[in-house]
Amino acid sequence: MSANQDHIEDPIQMEVFSNRLLAIAEDMGSILIRSSFSSNIKERRDCSTALFDAHGRLITQADHIPIHLGAMIGAVEAMLKRYPLESMQPGDAYIANDPYLAGGSHLPDISIITPVHQDGKVRFFCGNIAHHADVGGKTPGSTSGASRSIFEEGIRLPIIRIARAGEIDEDLLELIAHNTRDPEERLLDLRTQVGTNVRGGAMLVQLIERMGWPAVEQAIEDILTYTRRRLRNRVAALPDGVYTFERSMDDDGFPGEPVPIVCTATVDGDRLSFSFDGSGPQARGAINLPDSALKASIYYCVKAVLDPGLMPNQGIIDPIAISAPLGTIVNPKAPAAVAARAVTSNRLCGAVFGALYQAMPADRVMASCNDSTSAVSVSGWHNERQATYVYPESMGGGAGAFSDRDGMDGVHVHTVNSTNLPAEALELEYPLILDEYALVTDSGGAGRHRGGMGMVRQIRIREDNTTFSARSDAHVIPAPGVFGGKSSNTTRILRNPSQPNEEILHSKANGLTLSVGEVIRVETLGGGGYGDPSERALEDIARDLREEKVSRAAAERDYGAARVEQALALQG
Repeated sequence: MSANQDHIEDPIQMEVFSNRLLAIAEDMGSILIRSSFSSNIKERRDCSTALFDAHGRLITQADHIPIHLGAMIGAVEAMLKRYPLESMQPGDAYIANDPYLAGGSHLPDISIITPVHQDGKVRFFCGNIAHHADVGGKTPGSTSGASRSIFEEGIRLPIIRIARAGEIDEDLLELIAHNTRDPEERLLDLRTQVGTNVRGGAMLVQLIERMGWPAVEQAIEDILTYTRRRLRNRVAALPDGVYTFERSMDDDGFPGEPVPIVCTATVDGDRLSFSFDGSGPQARGAINLPDSALKASIYYCVKAVLDPGLMPNQGIIDPIAISAPLGTIVNPKAPAAVAARAVTSNRLCGAVFGALYQAMPADRVMASCNDSTSAVSVSGWHNERQATYVYPESMGGGAGAFSDRDGMDGVHVHTVNSTNLPAEALELEYPLILDEYALVTDSGGAGRHRGGMGMVRQIRIREDNTTFSARSDAHVIPAPGVFGGKSSNTTRILRNPSQPNEEILHSKANGLTLSVGEVIRVETLGGGGYGDPSERALEDIARDLREEKVSRAAAERDYGAARVEQALALQG
């Protein structure tokens, strides 16, 4: 594309330009992952990158963690509200994490936003966000589901300038780092985040100088207009109506009654709106979902259900209206605790999916996924490093079944998309042993197509005075099936399984002290089944039995003893 072109004239050129921007964001993500010090970023890839224009509009987001998008948008909005564009110098960078002060989603997710100058003007903002293994607070890991206010959850950062004209504010950096349990990790990872944006900015300047700013500016407008129009067309193809679906949290962070999340999707021509009237009250524990996380969850759902190929930019955001009553679990009042907001985000996505699927033909419907994320934090003294370590881990489960296939096994769904820490890295970096990492037999709901399987991760403690906390859900309420499909199992967290002192832990177990040799076992739920189990093919039943995805007892219960005998006969 030549510099004198001022308009993208065809879809091919638009796609090429959009992918140029996406490639820059992806390259930033690759740099952030490769250069980080902590295993949570370099191995588990719990981070995201995005690009914004000078107006604060999202231009593209790399394929990382969907829930991170809302926090980066919130940080950019807070920055533009506080700092005029003309006050920003080349080499400046801004930091934020607080959900009430700076549009964050929870405190461990720290955003860095950097203006990109070209020809003396701010043209773009590079953004990245990373989940830090600890940011202080009452409980190691800063993600306890049992926190009662945000003041228990770590250091709060409003939008602050952390670098000026290319020089990092060392005093501020030290202040942040030494309010956490592993200052060395925080110092190194935050420096990497600042440097990642510098690299992204350089690539954007090269793109502008190659094309010319007028052509870049017009191309951005074209892409946003195209995305917005394409999403409106997808909405217009749905039948007008009001569609409501409800999912529930087991409790509000402490033992008690289930807390409903009610999603009502309204389709009116090419307009799509979501209301959460009827959802439960603000939680006592840390499962409240702040505004930025609510929005990011819904943007993900709309893209995933209506048009997965949509470009990830502001064009997806503009056509969607969202309302949630203040003081509810999906729109809490400060200073409500939010550390475990990902658990609620995924359950909310299950409600949004269920509402949207009512407007779609049966062959496009998916049974409920695990709609959860079971996360643990293990912390103690690291003798080799002579420092406190914090090991965070989040686990997926089974995906829901479709009309034409079984659900996927052992995967993150919805707004959490990190990987699990490999056994080798875990045992090398922490005084822990991974005893077992496997799929959970009988965890997926039965049906014509079976729900995906949950996963088990069992960790053995190697040092005394080790602290353990969890943030999980679906220990009581399983993932439901559709069209006659059966529900999944439920999640369990066990302390010292199969031992005389075995203990079943609450989903928000907090601050437990473990001794050397003790074991923590997490078994997550599967996905719901699709269709009547009596319609499942004998070949599929036989394969499940052969691969030990389903036990014989469960197969006979769900499919009937006679059909199981027929299936076994197929195996000879």
